[in-house]
Amino acid sequence: MSSFFQILQTSTEKSRQQLIQSAIIQDALRGEVTRGQYLAFLGQAYHHVRHTVPLLMACGSRLGSSHDWLKRAITEYIEEEYGHEQWILNDIAAAGGNPKEVAAAKPHITTQAMVAYAYHQIDRNNPVGFFGMVHVLEGTSTALATLAAEKIQTNLALPDSAFSYLTSHGSLDLEHVKFFETLMNQLTAQDDKQAVIDTADAIYHLYGEMFRALPQSNSHDLFAEVAV
Repeated sequence: MSSFFQILQTSTEKSRQQLIQSAIIQDALRGEVTRGQYLAFLGQAYHHVRHTVPLLMACGSRLGSSHDWLKRAITEYIEEEYGHEQWILNDIAAAGGNPKEVAAAKPHITTQAMVAYAYHQIDRNNPVGFFGMVHVLEGTSTALATLAAEKIQTNLALPDSAFSYLTSHGSLDLEHVKFFETLMNQLTAQDDKQAVIDTADAIYHLYGEMFRALPQSNSHDLFAEVAV
């Protein structure tokens, strides 16, 4: 019999592939992105990563006593994730961007939609569903972050200090994914499991929309200007 983690992976594989096949992700894996595109990505990453700890806290606050074991896990996640948005601002500065402008900028609507959906799931649906977002962001970064960082860095000749978020996130999340797998396999309620699957599918789509909204290599649109 398949574990729930295996079921989660299988159930969301189509959505995962749609994200990975996004043109800009494929370009990144070949190292074929501009500095402006990389900075635009970091800008939007900052605006969703800064919500990671608040989302974890919100999720924990909504869980009942039957999920005390999951609350304990959330405290570990918070400790691990705290301050990661500052890594991104440091990377932006090292890549020649303006971190103060990025922090003060309004995130793109696609980024806002992804974050808002996560809060909505916690507040109005099933807070356990938030772990569907964890699955997407950690699984994607483990599979893609380190490889993409190496390719982009080689192509753009940027220093190591411009890639702390991607490289550290990729290596950290190897351990996180195993921890996450253990957690998911402890879920017993069918509504919890379905909430995780549904949220993962939605976040794969919304995260993909964020990537698809990033500027093309020859673009000078507002998104590029705001993110850089």
